Amino acid sequence: MDGSVTLKIPPPHRDDVLLAVFSVAAGLLLWSLGVHSSPTRDLFPAWAALVPLLALGAMELLRRSAPRLTLAVGTAGLVADQFTVGNLATVLIFTDLMYAAVVYGKPAMARRLPVITGLITVAVTIAAVAWLRTPQALLIGVVTGIVSFGPALTGATLRNHREAATAARLRAEQTALLAEMDRAQAVVAERARMARELHDMVANHLSAIAIHSTAALSIDSPATSREALGVIRENSVQGLAEMRRLIGLLRDAGAGAEAVATPSLDGLDALLEQARTNGAASGLDFVLLDRRPGEAPGPLPAPVELAAYRIVQESLTNALKHAAPGTVTVRLDREEPGAGGRAGGGGALHVVVDSPYGERPGPRAPGSGAGLIGMRERTELLGGAFEAGRADAVWRVRATLPVEEGAVRA
Repeated sequence: MDGSVTLKIPPPHRDDVLLAVFSVAAGLLLWSLGVHSSPTRDLFPAWAALVPLLALGAMELLRRSAPRLTLAVGTAGLVADQFTVGNLATVLIFTDLMYAAVVYGKPAMARRLPVITGLITVAVTIAAVAWLRTPQALLIGVVTGIVSFGPALTGATLRNHREAATAARLRAEQTALLAEMDRAQAVVAERARMARELHDMVANHLSAIAIHSTAALSIDSPATSREALGVIRENSVQGLAEMRRLIGLLRDAGAGAEAVATPSLDGLDALLEQARTNGAASGLDFVLLDRRPGEAPGPLPAPVELAAYRIVQESLTNALKHAAPGTVTVRLDREEPGAGGRAGGGGALHVVVDSPYGERPGPRAPGSGAGLIGMRERTELLGGAFEAGRADAVWRVRATLPVEEGAVRA
């Protein structure tokens, strides 16, 4: 390693090679025919006009890879051509080098060249008119603009169109990516919703089946076994019915499926009666308190009713699994609009379920913790607050569900 730096220039583009060969060939043909742009100049021999032609023709090979170099050499060659008999092909090659410098050069050079060539055109026009003082002097400015400003402006226009097309393509790709991300998030959210519905629908019945089947296996009594089998059969049938409702929800619209009724708070009495049947062997009783206190200002939104029903259902299931013998109380309180600092709102629905906390005799069903997660998710989707934990001798589940329509996000 000698520390030297090697400048590596990529090979010329095929189109650039063809352009260089064609331009030089055309210039040689014009020179051989004696067609010169300024035949009256005799400062140098006629063959001297070939030097700028060949120099600019060689620059055509580098018009994409080294636009700054080709423009500098092209400008010098064009100036040198003015001291010879001239060649029209040399001027045309320079216009292409100017165009390529704007199209393939750096953004700063692409912005400056149209301005610089425009100022040069104006300056040359003013100088020619002031010097010659003839109308024909304007032609010098016109030719200068055609050779320099015209190609630069054309290149800038093309480059702007290309950059706009590239930006539009990137925006389209970003939009497609965002749409795919939204679709993936929607799929995840839908799967989470389905998981909550499946857990809330089936967990209660499966927990009762697990508890009573364990009791039937543990207690060697025909009467106990018969009673346990009756409860198991009842919960199995109800669990299958809930599964059919869930499957009906998942069917495509228009598939001929019957409408599925959404659970509401009107079904709490039946839910607690079923819990009493399932929890009788564990010494549990279930009581519903203050279900609809006072005059409600209006019906509850369907998402709020469904969330409240599922929270009560899951709380009763957890009580059947873990609660000590005693009374499980369910309380629903409808908060009036404007109460509790909610001025102008539709109030809130408070759901509180208290279960006896302590040692529990007899069989106990295992828990996974998914129930508390599901209840919290249902509450947060409605913009409410959820808390669950031990309070003195009870395990308390408390959910506050906003009733105003604007708070419902699910």
